[in-house]
Amino acid sequence: MHPMLNIAVRAARSAGNIIARASGQLDMVQTTQKGTNDFVTNVDKEAEQAIVQILRKSYPDHDIVAEEGGEYGSNNSDYQWVIDPLDGTANFIKGIPHYAVSIALRYRGKLDQAVIFDPLRGEVFTASRGGGAQLNGRRIRVSNANDLSGTIIATGFPFKHKHHLDAYSECFKSMLTNAADMRRTGSAALDLAYVAAGRFDGFWEIGLKPWDFAAGELILREAGGLVSDFVGGNNHLKSGNIVAGNPKVLAAMLKTIRPHLTDSLMK
Repeated sequence: MHPMLNIAVRAARSAGNIIARASGQLDMVQTTQKGTNDFVTNVDKEAEQAIVQILRKSYPDHDIVAEEGGEYGSNNSDYQWVIDPLDGTANFIKGIPHYAVSIALRYRGKLDQAVIFDPLRGEVFTASRGGGAQLNGRRIRVSNANDLSGTIIATGFPFKHKHHLDAYSECFKSMLTNAADMRRTGSAALDLAYVAAGRFDGFWEIGLKPWDFAAGELILREAGGLVSDFVGGNNHLKSGNIVAGNPKVLAAMLKTIRPHLTDSLMK
């Protein structure tokens, strides 16, 4: 395992331990609202601090972008860590056992290392650029589906972007018409990891943040998949509009949703 990935896994496990312990004492969790339909808990913050502490101890000159704490460092480093300490906070708050720690490293702007850790199932999805993707140390690959027929496609509802609800609903209807079924799990990080492992055949969502998908994107790419924006380009880092799957499924998904896209979703 790459040394930096090893540190990232250690940090993810440390955060995961905090989350797992708190999951058994949900009545003690302190929850606040930081935006429309957007919540944060003291556990998110504690998990993030555990990650930041480990990363900064090992790599004090690296920059860090984290969901809850913002930016750490000078913003001049070639290395930038992108952290979501608890992807699936709403699930966690409600006691729904599906959430994860997500940590990615960019080197000179390119994704280089990634880990997604499911603390309840003990599943560690990892990837190093050019080194493939693994689940608990075993190689994973995307599914071999040739089109949408028979596929399971994951998605996320635009609960923070309800002005896109009409367009999304039409996309959803077309997708479900062509696929076997759809899933909405509440964790984009795990959705992307599951696509990488062939559990889901594809994934799409509107308006994600970089920490939601950075680690998942690298793991998926190293598992043989592709990630794009809604028109097949590479603007997803700015728009947060994500489509992912193996190359043939991705092409089929783009073809399916394209007729329903508004101008704002095509940027």
